[in-house]
Amino acid sequence: MSAGALLPDLEVIRKDFPILERTLEGGFPLVYLDSANTSQKPQVVIDAMVDHLERHNANIARAMHQLGAESTEAFEGARDKVATFLNAPSRDEVIFTKNASEALNLVARTFPLGPGDRVVITEMEHHSNIVPWQLACERSGASLDWFGIAEDGTLDLSRIDELLSPGTKVVALTWVSNMLGTINPVAEIARRAHEIGAVVVLDASQAAPHLPVDVQAVDADFVAFTGHKVTGPTGIGVLWGRTELLNALPPFLGGGEMIATVSMEKSTWAPIPHKFEAGTPPIVEAVGLGAAIDYISHVGLDAIHAHEVAITAHLLDGLASVSGVRVLGPLDAAHRGGAVSFELAGVHPHDVAQLLDSRGIAVRAGHHCAKPAHKRFGVQSSTRASSYLYTTPAEIDALIDGLEYTKNYFKVG
Repeated sequence: MSAGALLPDLEVIRKDFPILERTLEGGFPLVYLDSANTSQKPQVVIDAMVDHLERHNANIARAMHQLGAESTEAFEGARDKVATFLNAPSRDEVIFTKNASEALNLVARTFPLGPGDRVVITEMEHHSNIVPWQLACERSGASLDWFGIAEDGTLDLSRIDELLSPGTKVVALTWVSNMLGTINPVAEIARRAHEIGAVVVLDASQAAPHLPVDVQAVDADFVAFTGHKVTGPTGIGVLWGRTELLNALPPFLGGGEMIATVSMEKSTWAPIPHKFEAGTPPIVEAVGLGAAIDYISHVGLDAIHAHEVAITAHLLDGLASVSGVRVLGPLDAAHRGGAVSFELAGVHPHDVAQLLDSRGIAVRAGHHCAKPAHKRFGVQSSTRASSYLYTTPAEIDALIDGLEYTKNYFKVG
């Protein structure tokens, strides 16, 4: 594991996550290797949400009493934490949504497109950054094109001059692939896109939990991520956007709190961020997200990334030792994320996952909401193991032993 450095206080960190102490059916300790799907939650996040519900529960903004003020302060405090986490120029650029999918849909639904315009995505996108743009192009008459995937799982940039040319209005891509683990050169692509006047939308759902996400350094125009992958709760996502762009976009949803005035003839809109936050927002979820950001910021994103590089190197070495395993994606742990998808020859991914689960090992099986990327490599589905800051080398060893057990069970190899 020379490619990175394990967190020195790993066992202390693991004690922060009560679910990791579980023993599952059959007497096997939980080995959780599905963090790219959803991360586990530290006790401080659980406690922050319970405390809010027990002591401060009220609606925000509308309520003119003490509980309402406390709830509003907690909700808006979470916005401040997200803004700092992303190095956003203004807290008002942080929009709360229910997940990253809604954040990406918000941009795709409101961004002005027309016939002759082009949207560029990539073949490795999560469906949440494909389908909204397909719908946007169908509505507007714009065209959709994409970067392909090279044989090694990296982004194929051979068509970059063609794709990033006049007529391209939006470039939407994942920072880190949830299936392949590929870390894309998003800053360079943003630079090239801005040269031709295109707007850059980044899906940072797999980046924000694992490495520093600085919206100013990467020079994006919109960045989306979701709370439940950064040790926070489900039901809360984030869209960051440049002030001038958010001001220019129409509202995504109508209702309470997103208005300045309402008459029977016409309504006017509240300033950002509230223009995009119609109705009662996910208040306690935002409180949990704020606590999660405090937690991973305290550990340090650089340290978390180095830990995952070490764990991923160990995982890739282990998978290479199992005959019949084919890894989908880059093989250099230092230049990829910790989500590793693979095939085991002769065994369906669902069967792999089920046999591993019988031994307490949680992985994901399927197309991981990335069917085009699977098609590119000629497979219907795959098994995916994904690590996080609490993953240990021993858990990786348990996975490799579990794969050997699976091979023997199905008498393959």
